[in-house]
Amino acid sequence: MEQIPITVEGFNVLKKELERLKTIDRPQNIRAIETARAHGDLSENAEYDAAKERQSFIEGRIGELGYKIASAKIIDPDTVPKDCVRFASRVLLENLDSEEEVEYMLVGQEESDISKGKISVSSPLGMALLGKKPGDDVVLQAPGGKRSYEIISIL
Repeated sequence: MEQIPITVEGFNVLKKELERLKTIDRPQNIRAIETARAHGDLSENAEYDAAKERQSFIEGRIGELGYKIASAKIIDPDTVPKDCVRFASRVLLENLDSEEEVEYMLVGQEESDISKGKISVSSPLGMALLGKKPGDDVVLQAPGGKRSYEIISIL
């Protein structure tokens, strides 16, 4: 089984979502199916169709989360060495064009949220940063054009 790297925080978010799906969303949807069934003819019952679709989504997501949790390799960002950029590293970069400094944490796709400064290790910038050290320059081709950064430090 492939191990999926994830931070402690990200793992807890997945566990919370799984618990909510099992204890709140699934029972609510079962009640919605029962209510829709009570309305009679299922062949033209939009409520029933929507509830069955929702059930399919919920069950699929429960399976997906179960797999991710079982496959998780939990990485505590506080224990990650700071010699080079790797998963769970927090990196301070300087945009060499604008001289603006930005801070990012490299996380998995499930955890990425640019508004919180978390980028996926599989994003173009994330992949370009992996293995680099403070003082290294990183150049990547982004949809908006070429971008150049210098790694100021690994925090």
